[in-house]
Amino acid sequence: MRAPILLCLTACLAWTQTRPAPPAVTKDNLGLAGDRFPPLKYDEMTPEQKAMIDHLLAGERQNLGGPFNVLLRSPEMGDLAQQFGASMRFHAALPKPALETVIILTARYWGAQFEWTAHKRAALQAGVSPAIVDAIANGKRPTGMDPDLDAAYNFTRELLKDKQVSDATFAAAKTRFGEKGIVDMIGLNGWYSMVSMALNVDRYPVAQPELKPLANPLP
Repeated sequence: MRAPILLCLTACLAWTQTRPAPPAVTKDNLGLAGDRFPPLKYDEMTPEQKAMIDHLLAGERQNLGGPFNVLLRSPEMGDLAQQFGASMRFHAALPKPALETVIILTARYWGAQFEWTAHKRAALQAGVSPAIVDAIANGKRPTGMDPDLDAAYNFTRELLKDKQVSDATFAAAKTRFGEKGIVDMIGLNGWYSMVSMALNVDRYPVAQPELKPLANPLP
C-alpha cells in the first residue's frame, strides 16, 4: 500500500517542480482583471496611476490580482491603500495561521469569492487545518482551534458581527498577540473588508465560486 502512495507523492512533486511558472508581472503584462472596471494597460494610464503601479511592482506582492485594477481609478487613495495593505499582509504581528484565519473570516463575512479562494489556499499552506477552513466556509464555528486561532477567530467574529469586542475576547487577544497584534487585527479586518467591497462591486472574475450565500456567515 505504501509504494503506490510514495509513487503518487513523487509524481505530484515532480509535476510541481516542472510545471511552467506563471508569467512574470511586468509593465507590459500586469495581469490586471475586472468586470465593471475594465483592465487597464500601463501605457493608457495617467501619471498617478503609473506611480501606483510602479510602487506595486517594487513591493512584496508577486501578482496584481484582486482589487488593484479597481483602486487604480482613484490612484492617490489606491496607492496609500496598497501600501497599508502590504504592511498588514506581510508585517502584522500575528502568527501566519492566525493572520490567514482573520483574512478568510473577513472574506467569508463579505462573501468575497476571489479573496476567499486566494486566502483559503494561503491558510492551508500556513498550516490551518482543512476542517477549520471548511467550517468557516459553511458558516460554522470550527472545533479544535489552538489558542492563537481561537483568539483570532473570536476577535474577528465579534468585531465584524457585533461591531464590538468583549472584555474577555480583548484580554485573550492581548495575551496571545499583545496590543500591536490587536491593532494589526483591526487593520487586517479593515483592509480586507475594503478589498472585499471593491471586488464585490466590480463583480471580480472568479473561475469557480466556492462560497454558498449564507444569511449568517459568522455564527
